[in-house]
Order: sequence, then structure tokens, then C-alpha cells
Amino acid sequence: MNVPTMAEMMAQGKQPEVLFWVGCAGSFDDRAKKITKAFVKILNNANVEFAVLGTEESCSGDPAKRAGNEFLFQMQAMTNIEVLNAYEVKKIVTACPHCFNTLKNEYPELGGHYEVVHHTELLKSLLDEGRLTIEGGKYKGEKITFHDPCYLGRANDIYEAPRELIKQLDAELVEMKHCKSDGLCCGAGGAQMFKDAEKGTKEINVARTEQAIDVKPNIIATGCPFCNTMMTDGVKATNKEADIEVLDIAELIANANNL
Repeated sequence: MNVPTMAEMMAQGKQPEVLFWVGCAGSFDDRAKKITKAFVKILNNANVEFAVLGTEESCSGDPAKRAGNEFLFQMQAMTNIEVLNAYEVKKIVTACPHCFNTLKNEYPELGGHYEVVHHTELLKSLLDEGRLTIEGGKYKGEKITFHDPCYLGRANDIYEAPRELIKQLDAELVEMKHCKSDGLCCGAGGAQMFKDAEKGTKEINVARTEQAIDVKPNIIATGCPFCNTMMTDGVKATNKEADIEVLDIAELIANANNL
């Protein structure tokens, strides 16, 4: 796959159109790596000049900050900002709403000022500009429901870009009882992904998956690697693996376009 690093680009005297911030999940989690690859295929197909930081990319610091370790967050953030500023990065795209929210809203006060977009926003703009076309055949007639990631939806008011992309697939978009600004968390945000569940009668990801099952979808679409994990686990817990697939928006588009 054609994935240049910023160091390679700079050596050639080139500045990419956008920096793709991969994130820890997209780099190391086997399931999330598939989302990363799908997104890269789309970028290459749309002739978008992009680059990654590669080994120079560190954790955005989101888990540390949410878990209450502000000191560690600022150390991680400052390290990243130094690297990004050295490369004179202007625009960043990421497939992780946690990274998106942190880079967009929390890096500026530490000296990191960038235009930060979620991958669904970039894909929507590529579609609007005519640089990306989406084939509708593969998912025609499928029922797809979209789970709003907290850090994309309620934290940053981005609800329409992912839905517009789903509609381009010629699929039927069905909304859950709790969606958009009334969405329910999958249970992974706020560093909850990395700790044991607290006492209760039901895991929150199972409760959220049950809301999805209620609208009888073939596919649960997500825009976040953590949500993807939680909803996939929810589908397994409710024994619906044979009926429901959990896919990122980038994977849906890459599959539809046979990339």
C-alpha cells in the first residue's frame, strides 16, 4: 500500500494535502487496522496526497487525560505538537473521534493549531468535490443503522457527514431510538475502555447493541475504532453474529467500490 511518511515527503520537498493521524487503535489493534487500510485505499483511489508520521506519531494523550493524568497528557501532547509544528502541518484527518477531539479542541492551548477533520467529514468533502464516487450496488437494500460516537456527535456536533455517506450506498438508513444528540455511549469513552466494568445489571455496550437490534439492521455502522470494538462485543454477547455485521464507514465505502 502506498503510505508515505512526512519525513519522506519533506525529503522530496513536498507538503501533503493532509496528514493522516492513524492513532493507537488504528496502528496496533488488529480490527482497527482494517479501518486504517480501508481509509488509505480510498485516499489513494481519490488521488489525495497524504502522509503519516509513522514511528514519529505518539498517543494523542486522550486516555491519560480522561483517566485524570493531566501531567502525562501534557507531556504526550507537547511531544506531538513539536513534531507536527516542525513539519508545518496545517490539516489533519483521523478515523478516531478521540484523537479528533483532543487534537482539535485541546492541542491549541498547548501551541498546536491545526485544521482537524474526522475521516467521514473528509470523505464527504471529497464526494462533494467529485473526487470520490461511491458505488451503491453492494449494499443496495441493506438496512444500516449508525451509532454516533460521543466525541464525534455530542462533543463536536458532527452528525450528518456519516449519514450522508451511508445514503450514497443506496442502503436504507434506520435510526435507533437514541441517536444524534440523544445518542447513547457505547461504554468505551472517557478511558472506560481500559478499566473493568463497575457493578450493575448490564454492560452498557450490550444495552446499546440491543437498541441497534431493535431496528433490525443488517449492518451497524460506526465512525470510531473503540465504538467498533464495543458494538462488535455487543453483537457477540447477544448471539447476533450471523445476522449483523459491524463496519466502519470507511470500510463500507471501500467495500462498495471494490477497493
